[in-house]
Amino acid sequence: MSTERVTKLDYCQYLLSSPVNYTLTNLADHLPQWSHDTINRYLRGEKLTPRLLWEQVKDQIGCHPDAYLILDDTVLDHSFGPSIEPVKRQWSGNAHGNAHGIIRGIGVVSCVYVHPESGEFWVIDYRIYDPERDGKTKLAHVADMLQSVQHRALPFLTVLMDSWYATKDLMMAVERLGKTFYCPLKSNRQVDDSEGERPYQRVDTLDWTETERQHGKRVKVRGFPGAFKVKVFRVAVTSGRTEWVVTNDLSCDRTQDAQAVSAMRWKVEEFHREAKQLTGIEQCQCRKGRIQRNHIACSLLVWTRLKTLAYATGRTIYQIKHGLL
Repeated sequence: MSTERVTKLDYCQYLLSSPVNYTLTNLADHLPQWSHDTINRYLRGEKLTPRLLWEQVKDQIGCHPDAYLILDDTVLDHSFGPSIEPVKRQWSGNAHGNAHGIIRGIGVVSCVYVHPESGEFWVIDYRIYDPERDGKTKLAHVADMLQSVQHRALPFLTVLMDSWYATKDLMMAVERLGKTFYCPLKSNRQVDDSEGERPYQRVDTLDWTETERQHGKRVKVRGFPGAFKVKVFRVAVTSGRTEWVVTNDLSCDRTQDAQAVSAMRWKVEEFHREAKQLTGIEQCQCRKGRIQRNHIACSLLVWTRLKTLAYATGRTIYQIKHGLL
């Protein structure tokens, strides 16, 4: 057996080139100089952090002062297989066939940077949701990443979040940074559009004039500082689904503009889909949390490399991956 050590590059190249099987057993079968135990020991002893992703991507980002910052999470499905340390029961919007949307998986909270003109995007930070280990909620991870972007002096204008992250603390944090936010409110969120003349009511029970449908309306969200107002827009996402999108950008005067900005959130869903389909980010079955964290780190490095090649060659990330096979 060779004494040559496994490296991060070796493991990333494996994830990059493997078509469907991303297990350590499969890697050992194809690289006989390393046993399964050797690879396992490397992943168990290494410590790859989110900063590694930033170091790889920081010189590739197309910076823009009006860039979007998207904060969102996904769950890596581990409903079947062995008991894995970071896995927990949590809600997933992609839990097909599960009426309650609860699956066993690893939560990954991500920060995505989007160029407002080209639409190109880069994952610049992420966190593993593992409260038993670090005591942090997903909201705390998002706040940490927002602060990290500020420390790195990365220019951006608008923060996009889904309704789960539309909390007073996060929205006010964005306001204090002098940035704008756009995010949908949950339908039962209490708001006041009467300047205090009427009680708070659910946002989905507001009355809308035709002018307000076209241009939005100013409201106060319950629990926010007294003078703090936001603008809410009634956005028809599909024929049977409506979102109430709020923003602190009071100059936004057209519902279609608010809808266009809010729609940029789907860039993060594009990232989630690509990472799951092309890097094997969900496929590691090792039980140890450190191995899972290192596997996720390498998967995101691989996604970044694929995306960089796709942008450079004008092809899709799927064409790049399949062209390697």
